[in-house]
Amino acid sequence: MEFGEKLQQLRKGMEWTQEQLAEELFVSRTAISKWESGKGYPNIDSLKNISKLFSVSIDDLLSGEELISLAANENRTNINKIFSLVYGTLDVMTISFYFLPLYIRQDSDLIRAVSLFSNPDVSTVTWIIYLVSPILMAMMGIAQIIAQHFLNEKCYSISRTCSILLQAFCILIYVATRQPSATSLLFLFFMIKVVLLIKSS
Repeated sequence: MEFGEKLQQLRKGMEWTQEQLAEELFVSRTAISKWESGKGYPNIDSLKNISKLFSVSIDDLLSGEELISLAANENRTNINKIFSLVYGTLDVMTISFYFLPLYIRQDSDLIRAVSLFSNPDVSTVTWIIYLVSPILMAMMGIAQIIAQHFLNEKCYSISRTCSILLQAFCILIYVATRQPSATSLLFLFFMIKVVLLIKSS
């Protein structure tokens, strides 16, 4: 007997509706329906709660294959959470572009590396783009971390896509305005994010 059938049998044995079981487990009715129809499995915490609620062992609830599949899914979910946290943190770290000497300023015959607030040799429009883009990227990073924490996959996916597009735009701006240090650092962040994206998919 599959897990979904066992769960349904246990629930009906207690004469509970799916809504009542969902309240006992602090999950949605949709989750119970998905588990009972075999379209998914609970996470480890929910599985422990089910085991405790019905006084049955986890081994009795899941077959060997189901247990392996659940462990693999839980492991994949945890890895993706870590990747997402790193991904968002990289965006937040672009705030450092305000303070690091990543920009070029020419003083007579000397070329100096200066911070953004030390008057690099750029136009006012470019300086404003340099000023606004780290804030936007940091906001994207915070949005990604929040979306991942609350398991809102759609919001996380949208913020991640916007982050990549914004970062690609900023790289082009830094290349066009000949800022090699800022370009290199931003490109490094970009490549780390691409690698994480590939590994998480």
